[in-house]
Parts: sequence; C-alpha cells; structure tokens
Amino acid sequence: MHAYAAAGARNNADWCELVCRTHGVATARDHHGWVALRRSPPMYPDAVTLSEDASADELLRRLDMSAGCSVKDSFASIDLTAIGFRVLFEADWIYRLPVERATDNPATWAAVRTPEQLRAFSAAHGGGEVFRPGLLDDAAVVVLAAWHGDAVVGGAVGNHSDSVVGISNLFSTTAAADEVWAGAVAAVSAVFPGLPLVGYELGASLAAAHRAGFRSAGPLQVWLKD
Repeated sequence: MHAYAAAGARNNADWCELVCRTHGVATARDHHGWVALRRSPPMYPDAVTLSEDASADELLRRLDMSAGCSVKDSFASIDLTAIGFRVLFEADWIYRLPVERATDNPATWAAVRTPEQLRAFSAAHGGGEVFRPGLLDDAAVVVLAAWHGDAVVGGAVGNHSDSVVGISNLFSTTAAADEVWAGAVAAVSAVFPGLPLVGYELGASLAAAHRAGFRSAGPLQVWLKD
C-alpha cells in the first residue's frame, strides 16, 4: 500500500465526515473503515474503507443497504458484486508536494467566507445544497473560489488532516482546466503551507492533475447498489 494512498483515504473519510456532520448525519469509524449511519448527502459515499483487509461484511452491516447505497473501496480490494453492487467508477489516489509560490493565473483565488459566497460557489460547482455554511466554521477546511470579475470561474476545497491536505471538488466553468489546477494548488498550499496535497481523480481530471505535478499513488473503486 502506498503511504499517500492510505493518507488520501483517511483524509477523504475526514472530509466525508465533515460534510455529513453539516447535514446532521451521524457517522462511525474504526481502523478498517468509515461509515455514515444513515444515507449520506448526494455525491458522497455511505462508507470509505481505510485498510486493504477491511471486511465487507463488517462494513456493510452498519449501512442502509437499500438502492443507492455506495461504498468507496479505497484500495480496490473488495468485491461487492455478489450482493448487488456494481462498480460506478475507478480512479487514482494522487499526491504532490506543496508549491512554494503562486503561479501566474488570470483568475483571483479567495477563500469563501460568507453564506452568500458559498451559494455562488455551489451554483458554479453544481453541488446543489451539499455545501452547508457549517463548513465555513471549521478550521480544517477552506472553500476556495476563483473569480474573474464578479463570476466564479473555478473552485476547490482543501481539508487538513494528519500531515496532509486534501484537495477535492475542483471545478472550472470558463477557465481552462490547467489554469484552475495550478491556481487551486497554489491557493490551497497558501492556506496550509508546507504540507503535501492528496486527493483522487479519474479521466481528463486525472490527466490535468498529472500535468499540475501530481503523481498517482494507487487505485480506488466506488461501488453502487442499484
């Protein structure tokens, strides 16, 4: 197991827990995995495995196993086909060292501070009501928006845990993907200086992350029950 894959899984579970907390969803966690004790918010898993030897039975017995249940298998090490799940997508954990200085970028990056700014971020991101104002009160989290004039042209979220910072929910509207990745890396590193960045991506976003200096640390799978 790559150390940054394990760190990324723990960091991602921390982020999922924070999001669930703002929605009033109770969670549980042990060495093997994190679970939401009722259905998680849209776009978020109901469980995240935290070890390669996580027991599927132990993890699933605490979940709402109705249609829509999802499990993030952080090390692509379990098979849930026999109990009605299918692989929704596969991705790579990624990591990179922090940047020393900001890169040239036509967008201006700034931390989201108010509920009004968070609504603008959410509208551009497409996340609906997932991002709740409670996230803005947590010192471990920074929600960052890239502005061009009065318009949000990109954004990302950083969350600090252990000795890494997760970078997630990165998006662009009118800005080029490479510009947004460069700006997001610089902005997150400015808030949490000196810490490695971790996350996960797939497809074109993974390619853009690699161009932004990230390396892959190992595979993950997300399973969904239809």
